[in-house]
Amino acid sequence: MGIGDLGNMAKTNDNREGKWRPVDPMRHHRENGWDYRGRAIYHFTLPVEGRYPLFGTLVGDSAETAYVRLNAYGWRVCRMLSGLAQFYRGKGYALKVLAQMVMPDHVHLVIQVLEPLPQSIGAVVRGFKSGCTKVYKEEYYCSGEDSAERHGENGEKGAERHGGNGEDSAEVHGEDEKVPVHFARIFAGRGSVWQQDAAYYHERILHAPGQLRRMIDYVKDNPRRLWLKSHNPDLFKLHRRTEAAGLSFTSMGNHFLLNWPDGQVVEMTRSATNEEIEERLCSVSAAAHNGAVTYTAAISKGEQIIARTLREQGYPLVVLLNDGFPKEGSPHERYYKPGGVYFEACSKGQLLLLEPTEEAFLDDSIQKAVEERLRHKAEERHYSYTPIPVTSQRYRFMALNEMARRLASQ
Repeated sequence: MGIGDLGNMAKTNDNREGKWRPVDPMRHHRENGWDYRGRAIYHFTLPVEGRYPLFGTLVGDSAETAYVRLNAYGWRVCRMLSGLAQFYRGKGYALKVLAQMVMPDHVHLVIQVLEPLPQSIGAVVRGFKSGCTKVYKEEYYCSGEDSAERHGENGEKGAERHGGNGEDSAEVHGEDEKVPVHFARIFAGRGSVWQQDAAYYHERILHAPGQLRRMIDYVKDNPRRLWLKSHNPDLFKLHRRTEAAGLSFTSMGNHFLLNWPDGQVVEMTRSATNEEIEERLCSVSAAAHNGAVTYTAAISKGEQIIARTLREQGYPLVVLLNDGFPKEGSPHERYYKPGGVYFEACSKGQLLLLEPTEEAFLDDSIQKAVEERLRHKAEERHYSYTPIPVTSQRYRFMALNEMARRLASQ
C-alpha cells in the first residue's frame, strides 16, 4: 500500500527525548518471560474504584508545601504499607519497602524482592489489596444515618503531613479525619475498594541504572504534581478535536502557542554529527530567545537534544506525538497527564502536545508533501524513488515533520 492508498494505520511506539513511551501510559503491561518470583525491584500503582478520594485530601498553599492530609482510613492504609515486609516475612517472603505514598485516590509502592519468593510478587499485591478492603468493610464501611458518627468514633487519628516513606515521616495531629461517608453509596455492591481491573494492579519493573532513584523521587513528588495539575486544569485538559492548519489533533497544554506569530521547525537526520547538532542548536536557541515557538517531533537524536535543551531553558515548545495519549474511551483517559519533564513544562505553560488523528495522517496534502520530499531525497542521492506504505513508521514520522512545517508557517 503506497502513500496514496487508504487503509488501517498501524499504531507504533515512539521515543521522546530518548525515553520509551507506551501507547497507553497507564495500561497494564506484564513482561513476557519475566520471573515474578525472583529478585527485582517494582513500582506498583493501585487506584481506588472510580478514583474516589477515599484516603484523604490534598492541602497546601503552594506546590512546594502541598501534602496529603490522610483521614482515618488513609492512615490505616499507610500503616499497612509500612508493615508489609514484616507481615510477609513470616510467610517466607524477603521484601523491603523502598518508598510509598498514599494519595487521595491511589497508592504508590516501590518494593524490592530480596530473595526468591514462594509465590509471585502479584500474590503480595493482591493480599495487600484484599486486606485494605477487609479493613474498610469491618471498621469504616457502613450505611444509614449513624454512619458519620460511627466513622468519627472509630477512626484513628489522621496524618498532619504524610511523607514518602511510611509511618515515621508522618506527624499525627489531634483532630479526627473522618472517612467520607458518601463513599458508602459508591462502594455498595462492590467486592473491593480498588479499581476493578483484570490485571489487579499497574506495575513497572525497574531495570535501568538510575531508574530506582528517579522512581522514588517521582513517588515522593506526587503531592506537588497533583497540586500543579489541580491548580492548572486548562493546561492538563485532554482535547480530542483541536483544529489547526486544516488538520485535526488530540492535544494537551498551552493552546495559545498555536497562535504565536513566529514559529520554527526542528528536523534533523539521524546521521547528523555532533558538530551539526551543536550548530543547529545555536541557531534554534537564538531564534527561541528572540520569541520563536519551536515545533518538533523529537524523533532523531539531534531533535531530542535540541528539544531537551530548549525545554530546560524555559523556551516554548510544540511537540508532535506519533502515539502518546490514551485511546479515546480508555478508562485512563480522564486521569492522563504527561510524564516526567513534559509535566513540568506543561504546568508552566511552556508546552503543547499534539497527536494527529488518523484523518490528519491520511490527509491528501500531507501524503503529497511526504511523497515530494521522498522524491527529492531520491534525486539528491541518485537512486530510484520507491513509495513507502502509509502504515509504516517512516511515513508517520515524515508526516509529523510535514505537519510541524505547516503549523509553524500558518
